[in-house]
Amino acid sequence: MRWLTGLLLLALLGLQWSLWFGEGNWRYVQELHEVKRLQQIENEQLRSRNDALEAEVEDLRSGSEAVEERARRDLGMIREDEVFFLPVDPAPGTQPQPLVDHRRDE
Repeated sequence: MRWLTGLLLLALLGLQWSLWFGEGNWRYVQELHEVKRLQQIENEQLRSRNDALEAEVEDLRSGSEAVEERARRDLGMIREDEVFFLPVDPAPGTQPQPLVDHRRDE
């Protein structure tokens, strides 16, 4: 009977050894869960970025308003019949200058 108890205790220690210190141990599994959680957060951020890019592409395909808006913002383009005003912050200690109308000669 004593040898059976010893054998069962040895088997229990062997199983516990692999659980705590063997390959794929408890700490390694916890680290994998943390890596998975961080990857899910990154994936969600990338998914929202992709959705925004997809919506922008759809806007560019569907109409001219998005193309106009990008031309204005990125390239500084204006229409023929528009007046362009460029607000400039004055340097510290100077008086603001009056706005000047830069209309194209017609």
